[in-house]
Amino acid sequence: MDACGEPGGEQDHGHDRHPGPDRRRQPEAGEPDEQLDHARHGLGHGAARLPVRFGAMDVAIVGGTGAEGFGLALRLATADHHVTIGSRVAEKAAASVDEAKGLLGADAPIDGALNAESVLGKAVVFVTVPFAGQALIYEAIKDSVGGDTVVCDCTSPLMAAVGGRASHVLRPWHGSAAEFAKTLLPKGTRLVAAFHTIAADALRDLAEPVDSDAFVMGDDADAKALVGSLIADIPGMRWIDCGGLQMARIAEGLTPLLISVNTRYKIRDSGFRLTGREAWGDPRG
Repeated sequence: MDACGEPGGEQDHGHDRHPGPDRRRQPEAGEPDEQLDHARHGLGHGAARLPVRFGAMDVAIVGGTGAEGFGLALRLATADHHVTIGSRVAEKAAASVDEAKGLLGADAPIDGALNAESVLGKAVVFVTVPFAGQALIYEAIKDSVGGDTVVCDCTSPLMAAVGGRASHVLRPWHGSAAEFAKTLLPKGTRLVAAFHTIAADALRDLAEPVDSDAFVMGDDADAKALVGSLIADIPGMRWIDCGGLQMARIAEGLTPLLISVNTRYKIRDSGFRLTGREAWGDPRG
């Protein structure tokens, strides 16, 4: 959640498998069974014909050498997903892979590549870069993103991108950084937004569960559920469907709020819990 002002750099946000969401959507009248099966499992992750829950996935984290991206890589690799750390510099990606394997073990399912290469054939691509470099990063990866790939934008538009304070928010012309990202990707890309309020330190502290909920926004319900299943694999975390992509305009503004709270209380891992239900996840059941 901490700010990183390097243009185009990685965003410095501050083994038992856990099942993903139970997908119970019933076919509508006249809907072929194979279409329902695709709605549940045809998301490009290669976990062939799982019964209902998602299995291990191939995931890329563009900006995975930054604090937030690296913490997310550790958490997902610990949950047995295969993670590829993407970076603009191959040596930085390799160094992060070595660090991760030093923490998780030599057999940890994690590797590294240049950004454009890291996203090839992946089920989900997380983009964890600062707003200052967002456009350059999407320009680099857009032609490598597959048609079924779900892209999860984690960008928070902070004033640090233009030399100001990380505790102040920018207001992008398109309404949010996520909506700006949509204009940078090929039409039809499955885009969601999440992880704006999850502290990097909390993700990296593998000895403790992450005491925070994740707000997920997007216009593709199945894409949100897929990202949500990965969030649910992180101990302590729940995901909450907050509506369409335009809701990122609100969620992105919560990042500088938490930065301000952290500064005042001299902590690094404040977060949010939403009350009202014991369990959240896919609102479709």
